[in-house]
Amino acid sequence: MSTYKLYYFNGRGRAEVSRLIFAAAGQQYEDIRYERDEWPSHKSEMPLGQIPVLEYDDTQLPQSFSIARFLAKQFNFAGKDNFEQAKVDAVVDTMIDAVAKFVPTRMEPDETKKDELTKKFFAEELPKQLDNLNVLGKLYGNGGAYFVGNGLTWADLLFHVVAEIFLEADGNCLNNHAWLQQNKTEVEKQPRIAEYLKNRPKTAY
Repeated sequence: MSTYKLYYFNGRGRAEVSRLIFAAAGQQYEDIRYERDEWPSHKSEMPLGQIPVLEYDDTQLPQSFSIARFLAKQFNFAGKDNFEQAKVDAVVDTMIDAVAKFVPTRMEPDETKKDELTKKFFAEELPKQLDNLNVLGKLYGNGGAYFVGNGLTWADLLFHVVAEIFLEADGNCLNNHAWLQQNKTEVEKQPRIAEYLKNRPKTAY
């Protein structure tokens, strides 16, 4: 029987989509969380000196999206065939684009500039990125509430993670995107996901 250990900080961050995949699959795993002050003593244990890392049957796999993609394939959340998987990857890559545009607003040390960048992102950039996701959902979702096909994929789970990040910064950012709101709600209705969200540790990020 295969064993899984997921190493990350005590936060959602780059590991949360993998945790959601585990939850959706009903798969047991060790959720190993390091506090920031604990991490330096464990850094050398990881192949690239960074986390998240998945340990699968005693072999370590780094890189958050490599981990998530492997788990999605392992538990049938990657798409039903090669082209569905490509569609899922296209949606995921579009989310990565959106997050990449958001990151500079979090990294800016000057509080005044940070506030300006954040306001500009939510007023100008994010609506375009959400429109792109909406287009793909309508294109690939067969008229339903999921991004690709008629069932849950890791694209839906990743959107839940990304949407939480954006909503924490601007609670109104999805107001003009009814389909995306519906997608997030459908994910939260999944019994295993609902149970996970209810019981997961409350963390700052």
